[in-house]
Amino acid sequence: MSATADHAEERTNPAARLGFEPGQVVQEIGYDDDVELELREGIEAITGQDLVDEDYDDIADVVLLWFRDEDGDLTDALVDALGLLEDGGVVWLMTPKTGRDGYVEPSDINEAAQTAGLAQTKSVNAGKDWSGSRLVTPKAAKAKR
Repeated sequence: MSATADHAEERTNPAARLGFEPGQVVQEIGYDDDVELELREGIEAITGQDLVDEDYDDIADVVLLWFRDEDGDLTDALVDALGLLEDGGVVWLMTPKTGRDGYVEPSDINEAAQTAGLAQTKSVNAGKDWSGSRLVTPKAAKAKR
């Protein structure tokens, strides 16, 4: 794909800049009626398959975790997500933007990620109401350099 085509896809598909690849298994946790449907559809378009839900009983390449402040303990949710991942997999943590119901402080995300043994490598605007944080194990972050 040309650089121009890449940029056009980024404008039309909100998932294009998140690094998803064809064939990846993406397990979604925390789905509710407030999630960014356009982002979900974009991920499915890139990977070529439906997102799998919390009942999926195999390992995933990526965990898409929708998390709101009232959803419980973020560290526990991240540790649980790690158990669902292939070695070197990625957790995309989606949290409501500042001022939205369920907003999670960036310092809380950073602390929970570190406690769970994850490093934040990227933050993105994931839609109208959501922000995304790309979290990886430190050894996976080093391998990508």
